[in-house]
Amino acid sequence: MTDWKRMRFKKNKVWVSLAPDGSLDVQDGKVLIKYQLNQAHEYRIHVDSLQVLEGPEQVETDVPPVAPKPPARPKPAPVKAVAGKSEDDYPADAILIHTDGASSGNPGPSGIGILMTYGPHEKEISRFIGIATNNIAELEAIRVGLEAVKNREKPVRIFTDSKYAFGLLTQGWKAKKNPELVAEIRELLTAFNDVRFYKVKGHSGDPGNERADQLATDAIKQNKGS
Repeated sequence: MTDWKRMRFKKNKVWVSLAPDGSLDVQDGKVLIKYQLNQAHEYRIHVDSLQVLEGPEQVETDVPPVAPKPPARPKPAPVKAVAGKSEDDYPADAILIHTDGASSGNPGPSGIGILMTYGPHEKEISRFIGIATNNIAELEAIRVGLEAVKNREKPVRIFTDSKYAFGLLTQGWKAKKNPELVAEIRELLTAFNDVRFYKVKGHSGDPGNERADQLATDAIKQNKGS
């Protein structure tokens, strides 16, 4: 005759079959359960789905405790960057960052250009990044620009002509390529209180974009000449 032990399965109290030695009768990682002792039908479930009952209904046995489920992985911090609606829609104290990446060969020698503006102050960054694709250069320019911001409490407005970077960082696109770089930028964005991205048309006369492009191409030219 099978002995049964009272346990919990999900939100219900159930009866679980026991082996002759009083332990759970586990076969291939599963045990038999019943919701009522007098019911004919039995169900086979995974043993790790069971929980031990506490209180007077719990019978003292030599049954080892059911292993607890591993804790859920913490959700990643939300990315605060969003797409701006208008290129002129930013507060007076915003830090403006125009970024661009260039690649001679795609992949090939690549450079990044960044123009940062805060009120009357300007800062330019022109840097050779080695052999890379144009998409990597566009992302790297954004990453370097964000890292250069000292006061991350200020609102930041980033202007890029890269549809690829804009989609990854504001539209929730999945990073099929360059996942490490994209993840690094997304993590960096969480340190800012207010970041908005603006997609601008490249080579269309936008002063900030044209300057960032020049800085990126200059970095490649200077490396070739060195």
